[in-house]
Amino acid sequence: MKQFFRTVVALAMTLCGAATVIPVAHAASVKEPDTITIAWLPNNSGNEEKVMREEFGKIISEATGKKVENKLTTDYIIAIKALENGDAQIGWFGPNEYLVSHAANPRILPMVVESGDSGTLNDALYHSRFLVKKGNEDQYKSAGGYGIDNIVGKRMSFVSSSSTSGFNMPAAVILGQFAHQDKWKNLTKDDLAQGGEGKFFSQVLFAGSHQLSLVNVLTGKSDVSAVDDIDVAQYVELTQGKENEAGAVYTIRKDADAPFNSLAGAQYVVIKPIPVLNTPVEVNSEFLSEKTIAAITHALTSERVTKDSKIFAPKSAKGAVFVQPHRFLKVTDAWYDPMRKVLGIK
Repeated sequence: MKQFFRTVVALAMTLCGAATVIPVAHAASVKEPDTITIAWLPNNSGNEEKVMREEFGKIISEATGKKVENKLTTDYIIAIKALENGDAQIGWFGPNEYLVSHAANPRILPMVVESGDSGTLNDALYHSRFLVKKGNEDQYKSAGGYGIDNIVGKRMSFVSSSSTSGFNMPAAVILGQFAHQDKWKNLTKDDLAQGGEGKFFSQVLFAGSHQLSLVNVLTGKSDVSAVDDIDVAQYVELTQGKENEAGAVYTIRKDADAPFNSLAGAQYVVIKPIPVLNTPVEVNSEFLSEKTIAAITHALTSERVTKDSKIFAPKSAKGAVFVQPHRFLKVTDAWYDPMRKVLGIK
């Protein structure tokens, strides 16, 4: 699996290098709103990320001369639909969400993506992970390590059916691993969204956010949870093993904010990590002109933004979404072609 995703990243780099122009709508055909609206997923709509959101809006306002508003949401679908229908013109949702929206409306395009530690696209990855509560990990040992061989019949917590790392990538991995078994050869992603007798999972929960999916496994509401690494990083610390590797143990920080303020010291174990191409900052080019999009892209990729600690904060800092030593890099739709193949999106 690791080698497979190295191939995915290499192919993505090749594709990205082959296309450097963002094919947005002609400026003359665009009627821009007076206010640019940025839609945020529930994971990024909390008070702990308010400073980052306000700074992000300030940068875009200065670059365009327009007022900017942040649209906070409590539901994935609300945020995604806002971008698709033009109620919002910019969003930061996840690769799967982007690919589905682009398939429905080709005018929805990526502007920039967060780099990896190298400052390039070579390591522009984050991780989806299958997690279990510390003390239960022995149930998931497989061939000397950990894995998902024994997750059949368990209570599973996902984030949202629209979430890349909170459902779609974990589902793709499950389908790939179990398709060779006669009982599950016809298993579909929709099947994985439903629990019950005769189903792959005994119960399926959709928590609505990565934070709440983690709460589910820590409080015993689920046996296994799908949770990414970036949305919970500020609440936890690595206490055993290597970052995002099977067997790694994480502990909730003593000073963690809600919803973890009553779970200080609780621990969980990664039983399977899944690399995912980083999330794009998306634009609906039906409502913003080429000139405006170019100005926003130039501002976000500037050294000023790279050095802005309100945007690129220290890793695990409160309110951190984009982290040091990363930066924004211009990216094209073609960079996500490898994930289209993995996720089966045309």
